[in-house]
Amino acid sequence: MLEGGAGWAVKNGFGDPADLLHIEEGGRLEGAQPGNVSDRARERGRPQLGTLGSGNHFVEVQRVDEIYDEATARALGLEQGALTVSIHTGSRGLGYQVCDDFLQVMLKAARAYGIHLPDPQLCCAPVKSEEGGRYTGAMCAAANFAFANRQMITHWVRQSFQEVLQKGPRDLGIEVVYDVCHNIAKVETHLVDGQERRLCVHRKGATRAFPPGHPQTPQAYREAGQPVLIPGDMGRYSYVLVGTRKAYEETFGSTCHGAGRRMSRAAARKTARGRPIVREMEDRGIFVRADGYATLAEEIPEAYKDVADVVDVVDRAGISRKVARLVPVAVIKG
Repeated sequence: MLEGGAGWAVKNGFGDPADLLHIEEGGRLEGAQPGNVSDRARERGRPQLGTLGSGNHFVEVQRVDEIYDEATARALGLEQGALTVSIHTGSRGLGYQVCDDFLQVMLKAARAYGIHLPDPQLCCAPVKSEEGGRYTGAMCAAANFAFANRQMITHWVRQSFQEVLQKGPRDLGIEVVYDVCHNIAKVETHLVDGQERRLCVHRKGATRAFPPGHPQTPQAYREAGQPVLIPGDMGRYSYVLVGTRKAYEETFGSTCHGAGRRMSRAAARKTARGRPIVREMEDRGIFVRADGYATLAEEIPEAYKDVADVVDVVDRAGISRKVARLVPVAVIKG
């Protein structure tokens, strides 16, 4: 699974091979080295495969309430009034442990290579160093865990709709629009001072936004541009955009991943203290399920920036182009 990613999940009965045509890199990063993933990381990840986790991770049933570009929306399979399901989760405890395992490795490496760190959390090593290579292999393996994780949840989302509505998959038409990485580093070719160069592009709090015609934009969207998914908070809306040529030229083909927080989790819990959050959401027509009150308190809508403002900025800047707005109907928090 750490090598095969979403393809491993499909091979084992979780989804359809056609899903892989609508996933970044086909749902598998090359260069994964499972041997660099510690036993502790594997122990943490094994029972969590196919789960959401806590924090801002979610499965959200949404309705397409506004279309900005009819032709591109059709290319992505979106239409006014249609229901969609967004899944936001990643590599769970396995990915967290990979990071934790390499913190001390990178601190030592930074000292060994004479790298001055303004903050220990910025610990690093040269990409082509032994330490850098080991980490990159482990990171790709963790990304493949994340691809497999989302693919399994996608399969169970389909099953849930089929069981409740008593309709088959063809009748329901639940197809993957896109699955995209964020918080990851990838080796890509970009223009720098007019010359093509191979770069290690770090996207922290960011996601890829490749333009129409780019060879790494999936064939299904080669004419439209890579889909960009920007979730908002559970009380307002999320957006689907597509990548642009300008993003490729100015931001190494990147755009924002989400709205971003206005409050820390502690501040959000303090603000939400004593409030009937589930009832507040029901009053907005949104049904919420969560494992506990603490997660809901941390994720109150006002804890986040209004994603519409964020999306308008990237749209006006030309680094992503708006396609559709999605409003929440039902939210499951991990």
